[in-house]
Amino acid sequence: MDLRKLKTLIDLVSESNVSELEITEAEGKVRIVKGGGAVMQQYIPMAQPSQVAPMPQPAVADAAPLVAAAPEEVGHTVKSPMVGTFYRSASPGSKSFVEIGDAVKAGDTLCIIEAMKILNEIESDKTGIVKRVLVDNGQAVEYGQPLFIIE
Repeated sequence: MDLRKLKTLIDLVSESNVSELEITEAEGKVRIVKGGGAVMQQYIPMAQPSQVAPMPQPAVADAAPLVAAAPEEVGHTVKSPMVGTFYRSASPGSKSFVEIGDAVKAGDTLCIIEAMKILNEIESDKTGIVKRVLVDNGQAVEYGQPLFIIE
C-alpha cells in the first residue's frame, strides 16, 4: 500500500466518527484505530505464495540436542513452600541466614519468603552443608521452586 493512500485513510478516520478501520489488500493489511483523539496504525505485510520457502527438515544425523542438558544437582533440594519474594536476611543491611559452605541442622532458618506482607521463615528440612543458593535476594519465587542445595 502506498504512503499517499495510507495518509488519506488516516485523515479520513481522524475527521470522521469512525473509530476503527481495517483494510486488507494483496500486499498487506492495514488497521487504523482512533482512540482519545490520537490515531494508531498497524501494517501487517501479507506473504506472497511464491515468496514462502519451505522450512528445511533436519537430517537424521542432526537429531542430537544442540544444548547439553544441565547437570543434575547432587544433594538435597530445599524447595519453596509458597509463592512470594525470597530474602536471604531478616533486613536489608543484616547478615544472610546462611552462606555457601555453612553447616545447617534440620530446623535452622535458611531464608525468608514474604507473601502477602507476611514474613515466613523457611527452615532446613535436612542436616548438611549448604552447597548452592539457587535464588537471588529479592527475587520472586513460585511454589515448589528450588531454593537451596544441601549436601
